[in-house]
Amino acid sequence: MTIEVLALTGEALEAALDDVARLRIAVFRDWPYLYDGHLDYERRYLKTYRESGNAILVGAFDNGRLVGASTGTPMEEHGDEFGAAFAATGLPLSDIFYCAESVLLPDYRGRGLGHAFFDMREAHARALGRSHSAFCRVVRPEDHPLHPDTYRPLDGFWHKRGYAPLEGAVAEYAWKDIGEADETTKPMQFWIRAL
Repeated sequence: MTIEVLALTGEALEAALDDVARLRIAVFRDWPYLYDGHLDYERRYLKTYRESGNAILVGAFDNGRLVGASTGTPMEEHGDEFGAAFAATGLPLSDIFYCAESVLLPDYRGRGLGHAFFDMREAHARALGRSHSAFCRVVRPEDHPLHPDTYRPLDGFWHKRGYAPLEGAVAEYAWKDIGEADETTKPMQFWIRAL
């Protein structure tokens, strides 16, 4: 099985966004996100990528079917709550490229696609003149009732790529968890590296 990894921008990015939405709904349903997603919400969320002339979508395709995706935009083009997390860090948002979600179907994991996702987004960030690359992850309590015993966090992978948590850079973001009636706010810890 050959997986093709492509960097999409402009119209090609736009054409793939509904497939990205479906992947986000499927993959983020699992721990630690527990996201109870729907297509209308996803389309509103992904509007950032539609409207940004500097956004990138790195897609992993198996015979033309999108099986994994990773997105990114300049930090100042993303949600205000994310930018606010950097207010006390001394880092200007105009220096930071935000590597947003990376979603990959389970059957395609462990094949180096995560590295390809970061490589291509970081190259895009450097081409835009950004000095730092950042992403965030949800922080869940270890004793959360839905925490699976088999879960292995990606911290080791991120550290090997040169990322580390940025002290004090935590955003608050709300979504509806599976099994819940309403959205609740979750802390999102930023990780960063110099490019």
